Amino acid sequence: MPIVPDMVGIVASDIPRAIRFYRLIGLDFPDPAPGQDYVEVKSNGYRISLNSAALDKQLTPGWVEPRGQRVGLAFLCGSPKEVDEAHAAVIAAGHKSVREPWDAFWGQRYAIVEDPDGAHVSLFAPLG
Repeated sequence: MPIVPDMVGIVASDIPRAIRFYRLIGLDFPDPAPGQDYVEVKSNGYRISLNSAALDKQLTPGWVEPRGQRVGLAFLCGSPKEVDEAHAAVIAAGHKSVREPWDAFWGQRYAIVEDPDGAHVSLFAPLG
C-alpha cells in the first residue's frame, strides 16, 4: 500500500475551546466527553484531530511546547466575501487576527487568524 496523507493532528491546550474556534471555520467536531484527550472530524477526505497537550506529552518522549509556525493550515472558502465573513466571525468570537483580509498578488482573497494556542490559520478563496 502506498503512503498517503490521511490526518492532520493539532495539539490543543484546551480541547473544548479549540473545538469552538475550529467550528467557526467549518470543522464540525463532535462535542467531547469530559476529560477526553482526542477528537477528530473528517473533512474533504482528510481526518483532522485535536489532541490534548497532555496526551501529546504522554505519547512523545522529550515533548516540549511548540514554538513558531512550522505547519500552515489553510481553509478554502466559497468566495472572497466568505473569507471576509469567516474572518469577522472569528474576530467577533474573541480570537486574534494575524492579518486582515487582503487581495493577494497570487490571485486569492486571503486572511490569517490565530487559533486559541497561537497557530496561524489561513482563510482564502480565488479572486474572480
